[in-house]
Amino acid sequence: MIPLEAIQPPHSPTLIFPGLEIRLHQRRVLKDGTDIYLTRLEYGALCYLAASPGRVFTKAQIFESVWSMESESCQSSVASVICNLRKKIEPDNRKPTYIKTVLGVGYKFALGK
Repeated sequence: MIPLEAIQPPHSPTLIFPGLEIRLHQRRVLKDGTDIYLTRLEYGALCYLAASPGRVFTKAQIFESVWSMESESCQSSVASVICNLRKKIEPDNRKPTYIKTVLGVGYKFALGK
């Protein structure tokens, strides 16, 4: 008789930050424990930035990754999605805690004030 091993459930990655939880396996974002509705592009941009906290991404990099297209005229599209995302996840979208602007370059996901 062949012994049966317990099958481990697949790893369910979750990105956890103070006041913000991104459950990748469920495609859910919780702000202070409350579900936040994000569009496909907002969710994609958030996951892309949050997966590498502190790393600076250009608008072109974000656009190519999230939109899955070449980035000829991406500037306003990325800025618009980041603006909407901040309104939904930031405690104060005028003083972002999570998504920081790096002037002349793009954006980064940061921790702390």
